[in-house]
Amino acid sequence: MVELAARLEEVVGVPVDADLLLQAVTHRSFSYENDDAPHNERLEFLGDSVLGLVVTNHLYRANPDLPEGELAKLRSAVVSARALGGEAGRLDLGDYFRLGRGEENSGGRAKNSILADGVEAVIGAVYLSSGLDAATTVVHHLLDELMEQSQTMGAALDWKTSLQELGSARGLGLPEYRITDSGPDHAKLFEATAVLGGEEAGTGSGPTKKAAEMMAAEAAWHHLTAQG
Repeated sequence: MVELAARLEEVVGVPVDADLLLQAVTHRSFSYENDDAPHNERLEFLGDSVLGLVVTNHLYRANPDLPEGELAKLRSAVVSARALGGEAGRLDLGDYFRLGRGEENSGGRAKNSILADGVEAVIGAVYLSSGLDAATTVVHHLLDELMEQSQTMGAALDWKTSLQELGSARGLGLPEYRITDSGPDHAKLFEATAVLGGEEAGTGSGPTKKAAEMMAAEAAWHHLTAQG
C-alpha cells in the first residue's frame, strides 16, 4: 500500500492514507476468509457518489448546449463498470487487490466488475483521506480521456437505450432480455438474448446480468442497423 499511496500522491500532490487504500483494495471474498477484515464496499458506495458528482459537473460545464437526456447518456457511458474497469490499468489497480482464494483462482484481478468497484473505492478513500479536490484530481486523471471520447461515441454511449430508441422507431416495441447463467457462484457467466418484435436480435455474455444485457443490446443494434 505504500507503493500505491506514493503513486496517488504523485497524482494528487498530497498524501493519501495507506490504511484507507488497503481497505479500498480488499475484496469481500478476502474478508470472508480472514476474520471479516474490513472490505471495500462502504468505500465503493462513497466513491460512486463522488465520481458521479465530479463527472456530472465536468460534463455539464463542458457541454452547455446538450439537453439533460444526452448529458445522462454521456455520464452513463463514463461511469459504467465497463468503462471504469478499463481505466483501472492507469494505476495497475489489479496488482494491489486482496482477494479470496476462489476469486484469485478464477482470475479476479482482471474481472471488470472487481476493477470498477476498486476504482470507486479508491476514489472514496482519497476523498476521506485528502478531500474533494484530491478526489476530483484522481477522477480527472483516470477519466478525462474517456470523457472526451464519449462525446463522439454515438449509439455506443448506451447500447440499451439506443436499441430501445431504434426498436421504437421501427415499430418493434420495447426490447426484452432473456437471461441464463452458468458456473459457480464466485465465477458466474450470464448469457443474455435481446428480443424485439418477438424475434431474437442479438446475444451477449458477461460476469453480470447488466453486462450481458449491454452486450446483447449492442449486437442487436448492429443487427437491426445492418438490415437498413
